Amino acid sequence: MNLPRTSRRSFLKSTLAAGVAPLFLPSHIWSAETKPNDRLALGFIGCGRQSQGLLGGFLGKAETQTVAVCDVDTNRRENHKKMAEEHYAKAAGTDSYKGCTAYNDFRELLARKDVDAVVIATPDHWHALIAIAAAEAGKDIYCEKPLTETIHEAWTLVGAVRKNNRVFQTGSMQRSSREFHTACELVRNGVIGKISRVEAGFGGPARPCDLPGEDAEPGLNWDLWLGPAPMRPYNSILSPRGVHKNFPAWRDYREYGGGGVTDWGAHHLDITQWGLGADDSGPLEVTPPADWEKAKSGVKLRYANDVEVKHVTENGIAFFGGDGEVYVNRGKIRVTLKGAEKAKFVAKEDQPPLATQLDALEKEFLADPKVKLYASTDHKQDFLDAIKSRKRPIADVEIGARSVTGCHLINLAYYHGQRMEWDPVNHNFTGGTGDPKWLTREYRGNWKV
Repeated sequence: MNLPRTSRRSFLKSTLAAGVAPLFLPSHIWSAETKPNDRLALGFIGCGRQSQGLLGGFLGKAETQTVAVCDVDTNRRENHKKMAEEHYAKAAGTDSYKGCTAYNDFRELLARKDVDAVVIATPDHWHALIAIAAAEAGKDIYCEKPLTETIHEAWTLVGAVRKNNRVFQTGSMQRSSREFHTACELVRNGVIGKISRVEAGFGGPARPCDLPGEDAEPGLNWDLWLGPAPMRPYNSILSPRGVHKNFPAWRDYREYGGGGVTDWGAHHLDITQWGLGADDSGPLEVTPPADWEKAKSGVKLRYANDVEVKHVTENGIAFFGGDGEVYVNRGKIRVTLKGAEKAKFVAKEDQPPLATQLDALEKEFLADPKVKLYASTDHKQDFLDAIKSRKRPIADVEIGARSVTGCHLINLAYYHGQRMEWDPVNHNFTGGTGDPKWLTREYRGNWKV
């Protein structure tokens, strides 16, 4: 990966070793405060709505210390800094605390020797470049889903993480929720028989960005927000100024995200592949719907054993087996077996409570399972535990890459309307289908993966 020069900073005076962190830096970076009590020092890159929740969660972990935050928007990064310092002041019983530095450029944060791990929650088009740079800089990484903007980026990132022996947690936190774990163990242990098909429900594909230009307010580095994406005038829909409570719509546009397909799809296709035991493989064939030019659902993926996964609009995942069905979504589960309803919690009025129904399912069907899946009840803690053990966490980088690869293939079917054969081992098209150019994207300037 190549990172460009930035005229704003004199510290980028040399080429980047292995294409990542700068070699020459201002003295204030090297003299930054050492983390207290030998806690794990965290840096946050991207300080928007999603990152606010992540920061709050990690601040609650006593073994961590947030020492740095970074965002191209002044207000957002200063808000993160304030959140961290107010938390530590309150914990220490003092009026104020100073020890969290705010940065505009992620390369400055990555250059700090005292930062052990980073939490990346930028728009999707930045994920791969920052995460690869973090791996090369020797940081462990928690990166939000969808993992990358392209298939090529996903597998380049996997290589960088493996080469540098980094711990990497993809933010596919549904794997750390009990209802999804139970549902997938039911499926993997054959409780509903041989799986023939799955319906995975999430939003539709992204569209090219056609937003009009607006006057940019001071305090936002718009050029750095765009980074590898094409240059275009500022628009507040892409990056609302200040500390906003909504999730900005940049994800709806192909230049910055993959629409609902990669947004919610990175969650639900992830669970689909967990249930199918496809974490080390992927789809073999992708078929678009007949009305692909305007369709928002209908793409079909074919997996091993001729299992068909269809993209539908109803949110959630439904596994169909020879003996029954398992439907699961956040806080919801429905299980039918040979015509009998074994569990149903899909609405607030359904009783008994979800936990009670999960207890009953596990007692009846999973007391001694042949297939026992990785269990996590806290996605952030699982990441921290993996850092200590140096073992792979529940949503390791390769799992994130497999999940986002499936999502990108779905989008490519909507974008190009072609049936594609896929090799999940070598991550390329086969049988004379597809176009290798679809696996990557054009990068602006010297930003490259």
